[in-house]
Amino acid sequence: MTGEKLPPLLLLGAGRMGGALFNGWAARGLAPSALIDPSPTPGIARPQDFVRVSLVELPAGFAAEAAILAVKPQMADAVLPALARVLTPDAVVLSIMAGRTIAGIRTALRGDAAVVRAMPNTPAAIGQGITVACAGPGVTQAQRELCTTLLQAVGDVAWVEDEALIDPVTAVSGSGPAYVFLLAELLERAGIHAGLPAALARQLARKTVSGAGALLAASEEDAAVLRRNVTSPRGTTEAALAVLMADAAWPATLEAAVLAAKQRAAELAQ
Repeated sequence: MTGEKLPPLLLLGAGRMGGALFNGWAARGLAPSALIDPSPTPGIARPQDFVRVSLVELPAGFAAEAAILAVKPQMADAVLPALARVLTPDAVVLSIMAGRTIAGIRTALRGDAAVVRAMPNTPAAIGQGITVACAGPGVTQAQRELCTTLLQAVGDVAWVEDEALIDPVTAVSGSGPAYVFLLAELLERAGIHAGLPAALARQLARKTVSGAGALLAASEEDAAVLRRNVTSPRGTTEAALAVLMADAAWPATLEAAVLAAKQRAAELAQ
């Protein structure tokens, strides 16, 4: 679909993630589409590209090629039955709802609905996200390509064939930005405790985290190699890493955190 305007879409939910997706689609070029959200996030690019209606007020003859589920998971039970009444047989449903399985969504719609489940993350807001997607039964190659195009509007896209992998994906990349923000928060606090002025500690912490991330993204070397490149023998970094890499420190706690997030994702799907 390179260079072509996007087809008609039905977007349910224009919060942070739905709004970020919309901005990417609007920049690409979008056929007349429909937005279902009484209070979308302020700042979406060109809301006039969407007819803002309810599911029972869709224009006569409107047929979306994709319906994107960007509502909160707890709203799904109210939205899906209404969507089932307007969903065309050829449309693909792209869900970015956490914890809602492909099978559950298909059951709520109709047994043969083509459903793709995806997990993006919040850097999508600046076009730097990473989304992992999984196609359910009956999804065609064309529908898969359309979903790839829609998700690439906010960053990179990877596909998995096993839906069970979405839970660890959620724990690593879906929740992962919060872990990085916590690092910046704690680094700033530690700088203040070490004697730095608060404003300088914040500047150093944020620029260090964002700069290191940019270096990691630009490098083909393994993260462990980049870490060792900063670590001089018997130097300051080595002294700090001796604390952070102790058995009960980062290696154990970060793995425990990811496993806790994975377990919670599985619980939400039940």
